Amino acid sequence: MRLLSRVAERLYWMARYMERAEDTARLTKTYTHLVMDIPRGSEPGWDILVQILDGEPAFEKRYRAYNEQNVLKFLMADQGNPSSIHQSIKAARENVRTTRDVLPAEVWEHVNELYLYSQEFAEKSVGRRNRYHFLDQVVGRCQVISGLVITTMCRDNSYRFMALGHMLERADMTTRIVDVGAGSLLSDKRPDAAVESLIWANLLQSLSAMSNYRRTIGPMLEPALIVDFIFKDDTLPRSLAFCLKGLHVELSQLKNHKAPQKTVQRARRRLSRFHAETASREELHQFIDMIQLDLTGVSESISESWFLPPSE
Repeated sequence: MRLLSRVAERLYWMARYMERAEDTARLTKTYTHLVMDIPRGSEPGWDILVQILDGEPAFEKRYRAYNEQNVLKFLMADQGNPSSIHQSIKAARENVRTTRDVLPAEVWEHVNELYLYSQEFAEKSVGRRNRYHFLDQVVGRCQVISGLVITTMCRDNSYRFMALGHMLERADMTTRIVDVGAGSLLSDKRPDAAVESLIWANLLQSLSAMSNYRRTIGPMLEPALIVDFIFKDDTLPRSLAFCLKGLHVELSQLKNHKAPQKTVQRARRRLSRFHAETASREELHQFIDMIQLDLTGVSESISESWFLPPSE
């Protein structure tokens, strides 16, 4: 099946925005749980959520203080934040609207319903009373849409470009959560054992990995084992290894894939050489920085290979 580059690009970004909306909702929900569970005075700041999403410049243009109300409005409903849940859903909807002829009809219906729901309730749900219901609805509806795509689409190029966007966005979010989340939460002053366990448990929860970790590793929450599991377990759908493997598989079925495939393979080699049990926090941060550069390189290579007009 031949696919126009502009259609491929819109499908790719539709998948990225849907994944971004779901991941931001998951992260926001679990972080709110964490703040309420930790004893008063020991809780981490709300600015960590903005740091994870690399949104400090945009946030500081619009808000003065990193308090709960401002941060949650910025992440959930702010129309000036292109990565907020509502704006991500809006962008996904626009990309689906212009590619409806290559997608199952039900995908458009569910994405449009999610957009209308977010438009009505995102800002109303910033407060704690309605927040969990809204975030649960976003996660659940995103999963329905993902399920529709997986169970109804032919494995053609339309599906492959959506899979690329989905895997790349998920890998990006996973590395951000481990880097900024764990690094900021467990910074200079190490918390007591109970608080530290809550932090790592919530990190696993934000990636829907807690039950899988307990089945695969065991009940003890050891930081090195958690990082290694999130990065290297290639059976965990939100692990870095799983996403890089998925990128490799989907790219191999497309023509003109050499440049992005080369960068994916470099990231996979880098991951195979990393060992969480012997790495310091600074080495972990440096490793994630390099992986982030690799993921940026994959994104740029995908654009150059399929979305941009050929250079003269």
